[in-house]
Amino acid sequence: MSQVASGQPVTLSTVPVTSINKVEADGIQIFYREAGEAAAPVLLMLHGFPTSSFMFRDLIPRLADQYRVIAPDLPGFGFTEVLAKRNYTYSFEALAGTIEAFTEALGLNRYAIYIFDYGAPTGLRLALRHPERVTALVSQNGNAYEEGLGDAWGPIRTYWSQPTAENRDVIRQNVLTLETTRWQYTHGVENPESVPPESYTLDIALMERPGNKEIQLDLFLDYASNVKLYPKFQEYFRTSKPPLLAIWGKNDPFFIPAGAEAYRKDLPNARVEFLNTGHFATETHSVEIAAAIKEFLAANGISRKEDSRVSR
Repeated sequence: MSQVASGQPVTLSTVPVTSINKVEADGIQIFYREAGEAAAPVLLMLHGFPTSSFMFRDLIPRLADQYRVIAPDLPGFGFTEVLAKRNYTYSFEALAGTIEAFTEALGLNRYAIYIFDYGAPTGLRLALRHPERVTALVSQNGNAYEEGLGDAWGPIRTYWSQPTAENRDVIRQNVLTLETTRWQYTHGVENPESVPPESYTLDIALMERPGNKEIQLDLFLDYASNVKLYPKFQEYFRTSKPPLLAIWGKNDPFFIPAGAEAYRKDLPNARVEFLNTGHFATETHSVEIAAAIKEFLAANGISRKEDSRVSR
């Protein structure tokens, strides 16, 4: 309690504080955001392109009263530092290896994973390596099925099949721009002006760092390796049967609603929900997403009160 000038008591806010941290793992200084009690069940949140853990800024405190929420910046994104002498190869297999090392550096032996966009193949590769560690999956526009790839992938598919300098420049000039980044955030949103401009402004500022666009172009090319792994991801679903919530911005031009529905082919009990928004659903529907996650995880016995074993 606290006193104001009138002498009336005021209850202090109990919103969990999000801390920012760095840890060395896989020879990299990994920047991450964390909130929640150390003994609470862990929720590992993996962001997508072209953003960072910043995308979870509204979601983290809404979940941290029940979970230990940890959101790292992937190599090549946000404020994670990869020194040139590390000679890092930017591939999704490498990203998964780095996140595996990150979880081990923090002593995380059990965790639910929130997968979004690039975070989906990264997190699912991690799950293939350690299925026994994964307590549940929350997929927010995180794809694992061919039918989930929308028409917006057209130029990138061309780049996969013909990885020429010309096609690489097409992606550079038409995708890695402020205009396209803003469009990714606002397309399919009921009120585009409601999307905070600092989100896409920060993304493009970080992308403009020397050498970063080449990193992004390498990852676009390597994304084809994720599509080849879809059958293995689906086999993991059938074999390990992780509880899964697919909560989807239904107007996403990249990962379309069919990708959310497809999870039920291999996980008949998957929970699928659609939100009337676009790709970056956390920008407009963090309240709804947080509520759905809490209900879903609690229903599967994963909560601070019911299963503290999943934290470490």
